Amino acid sequence: MTTQEQYETLIKKIEEMKSSGTVDLSTEEDLSLAVMNLISLEEHFFFTAEKTGRPEYFDWLNEVRSIRKSLLGRMLDKHEGETWCVSKHLLAATMRLMEVGTKLHSDGKKEKAKETFDYGYRVYSLFWALRLKLIDLKEFKKVATEEKPWTLQDIVDKMVDCCDE
Repeated sequence: MTTQEQYETLIKKIEEMKSSGTVDLSTEEDLSLAVMNLISLEEHFFFTAEKTGRPEYFDWLNEVRSIRKSLLGRMLDKHEGETWCVSKHLLAATMRLMEVGTKLHSDGKKEKAKETFDYGYRVYSLFWALRLKLIDLKEFKKVATEEKPWTLQDIVDKMVDCCDE
């Protein structure tokens, strides 16, 4: 299959998903952002517990982790191999890249910020490609490094539009 045929097949699959209502991408985008923030909360509770020596922060970490697992489970009800962990880490990396990009931007380092934001969106696109089974884990490394006429970002742009309710 040619690259153009692959692209057209993916676009057709995306349009079918959107029109069939099998996946509410707008809601799932919001949910993915909530999961990112819950992952960040887990990290903050961990560091706060260690820095303060107060173990109750570990209890709060555990409560947030439980909620995060439940919400991520709404998005990844069937997973194989390590797709659950990969998805969690893709979302965590996206969140951190967004935060680093924001700090760089506020420090006036706009070029570095843009590069960091682009990496964050690329990682987020990989999450969506994995979530919607547009790629499988075996192809993950290959897809993450290949240069193609179309990108996963192009696909995500067509799939996920938070303003399209």
